Amino acid sequence: MLLALDIGNTNLVGGLFDGNNLRSTFRLATERSKTVDEHAILLADMLRLKGIDANRIQSAILASVVPQATSRVAQAVELVVAQKPLIVGGPGLKTGLRINHDNPREVGADRIVNAIAAHEKVKGEVIVVDFGTGTTFDCINSAGEYVGGVIVPGVQVSLDGLLLRAAKLARVEIAEPEHIIGRSTEAALQSGVVYGYASLVDGLVRKIRRELGGNSAILATGGLAKQICKHCEEPMEICPNLTLEGLRLIYERNRGSKR
Repeated sequence: MLLALDIGNTNLVGGLFDGNNLRSTFRLATERSKTVDEHAILLADMLRLKGIDANRIQSAILASVVPQATSRVAQAVELVVAQKPLIVGGPGLKTGLRINHDNPREVGADRIVNAIAAHEKVKGEVIVVDFGTGTTFDCINSAGEYVGGVIVPGVQVSLDGLLLRAAKLARVEIAEPEHIIGRSTEAALQSGVVYGYASLVDGLVRKIRRELGGNSAILATGGLAKQICKHCEEPMEICPNLTLEGLRLIYERNRGSKR
């Protein structure tokens, strides 16, 4: 089995692959201050919860946008499954993705992984919208090159920033209100978050498509993809495990065989 880990700013998402089959997934809060031993305890407990024997895990790979957690999680993986994980962005790791970017080193590991999975799935021009701590739009052209993208503050980050500055506004659940025109402050906030972000996604997708010059496929991933994308006018496919699939593909490209 292959253990794939995606360390994001908000969540650490894991997946367990049996060959090409994603057998199980899990999600933990990203903790920058946890020790190697603490990460190992969490991982071991999660594997037991999912009914996975750690001895069956023969390989591991991780991508991270949180430098403080990367080495600690990697060491925890070694402790639990006795396998040193491949790290996306590490020396000598082949991704198979051509990066046409002013500074390729600036491109986050999660964005590279998403782009690889998206291009493999679509086999053509594609835009990946990832609803994470930041909402990112990553663009792969018809030649299969990663050509850049757009980053905007994430849904929760934007809401938190507004509440921090507006003394009379209270925290609300990110949920679809009954009407676009909110008839209470709570409903107005929810409408702005849900319908406002859906409109933001539609608008940026249209502009990106014009710049790419084609009719790009749109894939959406991330924790809030379902809630937001159901209100988008632009057709898009929701792929909740896109990053994990990208990690599997990178592992295969570097080991030369499918497991």
